[in-house]
Amino acid sequence: MENITLKEIIESTNGKLLTPDIPEDTIVRRVISDNRKAQAGDLFIAIVGEKMDGHKFVNPALNAGAVGAIVSKEPEEMLPGKFYVLVPDTLLAVGDLASYYRMQFQIPVIAVTGSVGKTTMKDMIASVLSEKYKVVATEGNYNNNIGVPRTLFRIDRDTEVAVVEMGMNHEGEIRYLTHMAHPTMAVITNIGDAHIGNLGSRENIFKAKCEIFEGLSLGGLAVMNADDEYLVKLKDDENLMSDYKFKWVGEDEDADFGAMSIDDTIQDGLEFTMIVRRTRSGIDERDTIKVPARGRHMIYPVLTATAIAKKLDMSYEEIIAGIKHYKPTAMRMETWKLGNGIIIYNDTYNANPQSMKAGLHTLANTDATKRIAVLGDMLELGDLEEDLHRSVGKKAAELSIDTLITIGKRARYIADEARRGGLTDITSYDDAESAKDQLNDLLTDGAVLYFKASHAMALEKLAQFCKDNA
Repeated sequence: MENITLKEIIESTNGKLLTPDIPEDTIVRRVISDNRKAQAGDLFIAIVGEKMDGHKFVNPALNAGAVGAIVSKEPEEMLPGKFYVLVPDTLLAVGDLASYYRMQFQIPVIAVTGSVGKTTMKDMIASVLSEKYKVVATEGNYNNNIGVPRTLFRIDRDTEVAVVEMGMNHEGEIRYLTHMAHPTMAVITNIGDAHIGNLGSRENIFKAKCEIFEGLSLGGLAVMNADDEYLVKLKDDENLMSDYKFKWVGEDEDADFGAMSIDDTIQDGLEFTMIVRRTRSGIDERDTIKVPARGRHMIYPVLTATAIAKKLDMSYEEIIAGIKHYKPTAMRMETWKLGNGIIIYNDTYNANPQSMKAGLHTLANTDATKRIAVLGDMLELGDLEEDLHRSVGKKAAELSIDTLITIGKRARYIADEARRGGLTDITSYDDAESAKDQLNDLLTDGAVLYFKASHAMALEKLAQFCKDNA
């Protein structure tokens, strides 16, 4: 982060300075909301959450070296030599400050949203662009109204590109984040069922994801999934089509960046032929692409990263190198190859029906003596909860998964439907701890295990147990 002044903080947040004796040219070197990380020159934001009120930690942060704080409550005691800026809402204030700060840098900012695969998409784009540019990208999946400012504040004078992941579970959240980040390019991975319990329908999810265009700079690049039944509707929106430069990616035969001859049976990754259509020369370009990650769905981040890299004048050699160097974020189809040929796919960070089915496809295409799926509850699916869990069970049966273990009350619907589809080796548990004995017995030579559930199920602990005991 580059230095900002107290004056800039007051003006960007429309705050009231409670300590007028502190000069407005006071320098802030970093913005934090965790007092345990406070250092000299920091600005502490007193975030008020459901379980914690940051105002309790204002003075501890200041005593640790922070030069000032943004608060929404007047403190009973103000430390000498420190500044306090009063605002109505500290969370909105940090967003206002982040928006102001981002606009001090005239760099490409790529916003990424979608129902499934946001973090994988962000990671692939960052990996490719890093071959040529200094890139700041969202760490992990800090993609909400606290995480996006955190990413923007990491931009400095050396940053050449920023890749910002944006998540949501309610209408209006992407609108807020896109106006904060002021993207010059936008990516929507797909429209699925994630958070359908909050938004009511996939149509509403589609509308909420499309809020990203409201902050996209006029003439900016929009890279969309050509195989998504909702996103292709954007082609009928004449205003969007004229305001932004669209590039379409996917298996669709008319996609600008297409994929064919996809081989997802390769044990160390994925291979396909990439077709770049409508090139300046008028001739379609075809290249064989090897991706160091499993799953047919990986064509989308590769094609999207390529489209963006081409826009930013990267060479084919740089793009291929960036794809080769891609590494997934932990718990996102993380692959552990253990002794005796055992493989564990730790895909436990979160789950929705689309991503769980994609993972089952990868499991089914992995050479193994036994293919074992360990699936837990998927949350925030509302009234469609039973049907969507059953759709996963149907897919598991279609793919002839050898052994299915379900964890949680909702996941029993997966088991029921898989059993109806013909699978017989199925066991259901109420909690992960109860599954350990069976899993320990299943850790035999050549077995492949796939773990997937919503984050609250903490299934990563069960995956780690298997890794430790294999």
